[in-house]
Amino acid sequence: MLPVLHFYDIAPGVTAFSTTRQGGCSAGSYGEFNINRYCGDSAEAISRNRALLCQLLGIDDDRLLMPHQVHETEIVAVDGPSCESQLEGVDALMTNVAGLCIGVSTADCIPVLLCDQERRAVSAIHAGWRGTVKRIVEKTVAQMTAVYGSRPADIIAQIGPGIHVESFEVGDEVYEAFAAAGFAMEPISRRYGEKWHIDLPECNRRQLLSSGIPEAQISVLPFCTYQHPPLLLCPPPRHQFRPHLYGHRVGLVRLREQLTLDSFLTRFCANFHICIGEI
Repeated sequence: MLPVLHFYDIAPGVTAFSTTRQGGCSAGSYGEFNINRYCGDSAEAISRNRALLCQLLGIDDDRLLMPHQVHETEIVAVDGPSCESQLEGVDALMTNVAGLCIGVSTADCIPVLLCDQERRAVSAIHAGWRGTVKRIVEKTVAQMTAVYGSRPADIIAQIGPGIHVESFEVGDEVYEAFAAAGFAMEPISRRYGEKWHIDLPECNRRQLLSSGIPEAQISVLPFCTYQHPPLLLCPPPRHQFRPHLYGHRVGLVRLREQLTLDSFLTRFCANFHICIGEI
């Protein structure tokens, strides 16, 4: 069964989506669709799931790039298929190479996808609370500007599914970390009884705004991973949650290859078993 994907209408010529738990070959707490290599799922199931996704996208496996994330702010620009070691300890990828599909894996954390249609560049960001405190989204926008010449006014942003404020209970030390990092706490936090809750999607939306991205170009998916288990790869109740024992959702973005006349003729001829010289 092919994986069921949630697509975003981010820009012409760009494929952007989040995976769901539907489709695929993983079983038990990893089921059904999981391509995260670092959560304990079987290598065979992950390989089969990757093959299904690549089949759906029409790409080779080496064009599907995902880092091993560590909740830091390392950002890597990729310009071709990369071996796994080059993506170790990385929490954001960006590229301007058509055909590469870059993505990040999340459970409760926030995936943020960026697209600069003018300069044909895209980014995928993993923003957990630690990365959010360290402003990984702002840093990625700045890096796109430095590497690709992107202007924030040209960037379109999609904040994907993650845990929302009603479900994200934190200790006082996390609340204090956001306050110490200079976040305005009133719009990003709520008090429920004796516990603080943090609004991670709003934290990252505000980082996009402070980076200069227009509000009209920022979309937030209104699904909380904790509250929508039928659709999303949601963990069990938090007192039972061990993230290395559950499947993860993935947010991915790809610049589609632009079909030139020469490439169209080449594909046409290949399909009909003739050569260009015989046309």
